[in-house]
Amino acid sequence: MTQRPLTTIGFDADDTLWQNEQFYRLTELQFTDLLADHAASDIISARLLEAEKRNLRHYGFGIKGFTLSMIETAIEITEGEVPSNVIARILDIGRDLLAHPVETLPHVRQTLEALSGKYLLVLITKGDLFDQERKLAQSGLGDLFDAVEIVSDKNASTYRRIFSKVGDGPERAMMIGNSLKSDIVPALAAGSYGVFVPHELTWSFEHVDEPTEAPRFRKIGHLGELHSVIEALL
Repeated sequence: MTQRPLTTIGFDADDTLWQNEQFYRLTELQFTDLLADHAASDIISARLLEAEKRNLRHYGFGIKGFTLSMIETAIEITEGEVPSNVIARILDIGRDLLAHPVETLPHVRQTLEALSGKYLLVLITKGDLFDQERKLAQSGLGDLFDAVEIVSDKNASTYRRIFSKVGDGPERAMMIGNSLKSDIVPALAAGSYGVFVPHELTWSFEHVDEPTEAPRFRKIGHLGELHSVIEALL
């Protein structure tokens, strides 16, 4: 009996299923406005990005780490003279970020409903556990997934472990996401298919070149085109 070439499909969450980066961008604008008397906005943003990258190994991905990086940047920009009311405001906008509404992207529900029951669907996302659980619950998409994996980072071993635990191994799995660095390149390295769905806003830390030479790499304009990619494998 011939094995099905694809049995398990993984989906990234932020900016693949629902909007995320746009809320970070709005928060960053508020942050640079707070420090406008001390430096130009582009300088503040660059220093914030440096702090975020530096702090990933301490705080991981997510809003809490972003908020701490904003506080650290404010201290650096003001040379330790940041007023307490500015720190309080940073904490406020960080909390606001944790409460932003969930806005699912086009074609998400229809695509998941069409695939549910035919394939094992697993949500694979990184970031703060509390925040990701909140967004999944508010999205109303949770019942369409066979498994949910909230991880500290995404690499080839992450995908090998998850696709072996949930499905039939990485070779018969596919990962869909908007981040080449986190969703696509490591999934391809694990032996899976990787379907890149670009989002107009993607954190600069996640930018890498498209692996166009990889035989299992695919690129689509939106999730509504995923069905044709899957059909071509059958």
